[in-house]
Amino acid sequence: MVASPEPQALQSVRAMINDRLSDGRLRQSSTLSGIRMKLASLKAGGRDGTLLVVSRDLQRAVVAGAAAPTLQSALDRWSDVAPVLDSLYRQINEGQLKNAAAFDAHACTAPLPRAYQWLDGSGFPNHMRVINGAGNASAPVAPPAFPLMYQGASDDFIGAHDPVHLPAESDEIDFEGEAAVVLDDVPMGVPAQDALKHIKLVMLLNDISLRAYAPRESAGGFGFINAKGVTSFAPVAVTPDELGKAWRDGRIELPMRVSRNGEWFGHPGGEAMHFTFPMLIEHAARRRNLRAGTIVGSGTFSNSQRDAGSATIIERRALEIADAGTPHTRYLQFGETIRIEMLDSGGRSIFGPIEQKVLKSEGL
Repeated sequence: MVASPEPQALQSVRAMINDRLSDGRLRQSSTLSGIRMKLASLKAGGRDGTLLVVSRDLQRAVVAGAAAPTLQSALDRWSDVAPVLDSLYRQINEGQLKNAAAFDAHACTAPLPRAYQWLDGSGFPNHMRVINGAGNASAPVAPPAFPLMYQGASDDFIGAHDPVHLPAESDEIDFEGEAAVVLDDVPMGVPAQDALKHIKLVMLLNDISLRAYAPRESAGGFGFINAKGVTSFAPVAVTPDELGKAWRDGRIELPMRVSRNGEWFGHPGGEAMHFTFPMLIEHAARRRNLRAGTIVGSGTFSNSQRDAGSATIIERRALEIADAGTPHTRYLQFGETIRIEMLDSGGRSIFGPIEQKVLKSEGL
């Protein structure tokens, strides 16, 4: 059980904040350079969970408390709440919070258990190039003029260790290793050069896809419904500053490490992200506002180098077809386990791993 912050500790944090607010220093700093934190959501506390501040090494956690009972409430008042969370984060990393408890990722849901909007982009043109049959093209293919993007289901996210329940293996169950960003309020028409400041958190996700339905829905031209299952997220969301030098020009320049049943499947790097997160945000906000809590996905990590492997089955199958005329890698079967993780330059897990089984739904 993770305890709430001690009243005295919170009172000292708030006193510091009120003092700095009075001379304007805090509001200037909270735009928000220097603000760092790792956040998670306990399954307890209702549909939106209970917000936790997690230590950098993912070993300890403390409830954020009344200042931000849920992550969505924090995003709604980010400029006011972020300094409080930042202070708790510094204290937990320095061992100053006596009531911090062991962090249990299995007790957590997605950092945002439900969101106002979930937009998944196509930041890696190589992925679309490969699955569209150009896996062996010798000449470089020009990237598209603008990214593809669809609006996914944001009302039922699951945690990193929750099983994926589905009714039939014939749905052609697939995984997709992706990153995503969480935004504050973004005005309509924001250009990419101004979009970066609206990124408050970064997350890791598994975009479960049901390939049997994709051809039918793609042909209809009206977006995915049956072809996209539930989406799961790594337990911890982090501020961009926590990524250090790996956060560059609005992309995460680190490998997406994917394994299937304990065996390596791929480690494509984020450097190949052509449509960066600011570019995806610009595209999404062209003719509408994006409200705080909107999640924008990178699309499947994908590299042109074969030795990087893949972050999704469909891409490996497309390469097998290009090489031999037929695929031999199966889609997921019930009982299989997928693990998706991202490590920093020192080999430490940044977001915590996604590790989940695919199981048959009961009664279906």
